[in-house]
Amino acid sequence: MTLKPIVDGLRNRFEISVAEVAHQDAWQRCELGVALVSGDISTIEQLADQVERIVWQANDCEVLRIDRHWLEVDR
Repeated sequence: MTLKPIVDGLRNRFEISVAEVAHQDAWQRCELGVALVSGDISTIEQLADQVERIVWQANDCEVLRIDRHWLEVDR
């Protein structure tokens, strides 16, 4: 119940991919994955910062950790 507003809010506000990627069967625990794509690293960093702020400010949940992983593709 707490997860759906966060996921839907991120999808609608930023038009990004968000999914529950682990702990689907665990009670009161989840892990979200967010995918951001851009040709400009500064745009991605700003967007990731905004997404993190939204998640940290979410009511009725406790954020334990946020990890960022970057994938760069050579052209």
